[in-house]
Amino acid sequence: MSAGVIIVGAGHAGGAMAAALRQNGYADPITVIGAEPVAPYQRPPLSKAWLKGEAQQADLLLRPDSFYAEKSIGLRTSTHVAAIDRAARTVRLADGEALPYDHLVIATGSRLRKLDVPGIATPGVLELRTLADAERIRSAIRQGVRMAIVGGGYVGLEVAASARSLGAEVVVIEREQRLLARVASPELSAFFERRHREQGVSIELGASVSGFEARDGQVSAVRLADGRSLPCEVAVVGIGAQAQDELAVQAGLSCRDGIVVDELCRTSDPLIHAIGDCTQRPLPRYGASMRLESVPNALEQARQAAADLCGKPAVKSDVPWFWSDQYDVRLQIVGLPRDVASKVVRGDPSVGKFCVFHLDAEGCLQALEAVNSPGEFAAARQWVGARQIIDATRAADTGLTPKQIIAAPDQPT
Repeated sequence: MSAGVIIVGAGHAGGAMAAALRQNGYADPITVIGAEPVAPYQRPPLSKAWLKGEAQQADLLLRPDSFYAEKSIGLRTSTHVAAIDRAARTVRLADGEALPYDHLVIATGSRLRKLDVPGIATPGVLELRTLADAERIRSAIRQGVRMAIVGGGYVGLEVAASARSLGAEVVVIEREQRLLARVASPELSAFFERRHREQGVSIELGASVSGFEARDGQVSAVRLADGRSLPCEVAVVGIGAQAQDELAVQAGLSCRDGIVVDELCRTSDPLIHAIGDCTQRPLPRYGASMRLESVPNALEQARQAAADLCGKPAVKSDVPWFWSDQYDVRLQIVGLPRDVASKVVRGDPSVGKFCVFHLDAEGCLQALEAVNSPGEFAAARQWVGARQIIDATRAADTGLTPKQIIAAPDQPT
């Protein structure tokens, strides 16, 4: 009897992989193993709709619980995988049980980077990765509560926006000189800084955290390296994530800031695929390899791995894209700003509707950041993949539609 496929990790990638296998006609056993006590669910709403009380657990689930039984997919929640034995083709669980596999898929995602400072374990110092984390933060948010958010990345800013909408007093502490310093253009950073300040968020830039203070067994302040203490009743630390690739490293798979995979999500072991945030994947459009943390990446790699295991035609790589919702702002990003020689701003950041075009030396669109500009974002998803040359003057002209930007001046539109 076939041992089938074991998927280690019951996040977005793992859940999508199980469904894609069945959709591609895979008939042998499928077992999904997850450390959390719930079925695969969406993580992006945790910092937004869930914190604001606008979503219930059923709204987060990728598929209803009944789906797994209907599709004969074994779902083992609250279960930890301790090791992979490649020679025996088994995974060993924390309780000692060994499960055989014909094929293994690693979808363990990422883990949060830890802030190594005194007081990090103080009650009230929280983080956000899981549903349980989000519930702890939601329970702590109330009108007037003082909240400190350590880290001015997308998740931190989304939590700040959600908390402000519920009446919390929020301060964001970022060690870099601007928000989103590692993931956004200066123009986008300046826009979000202004937007958050307008909403009453205090922002400390170029500020390093040296520890947390406590009173009566609860966090009472964030201590900064310059000696200041910022009072708070709850703190949320979000300083980035790293690949959760320990199982792969221990099993001897090729890893480099994530599990190294090819365009079909194959690892260095032909019987093991890896998908999602834990992978170091090729990006043919940019002639590079890197780790992506996004739902679109997880879904794409799930489709690629499932097609490969089922002998179906290869699923081609899409251009990376990302999004973030804060207040009334929908940010959508397509592509990666690599080898950028110039930028063009289209629209007016002061009214909350603009785009930033990232062009290489030949004028080829490498990436686009779109704020409340869905038309430009949709067009750019095609342009980046096609290596479209963009005329900077036309890109900046808001009198032209996105389609007209790339039309020849004498071409009817």
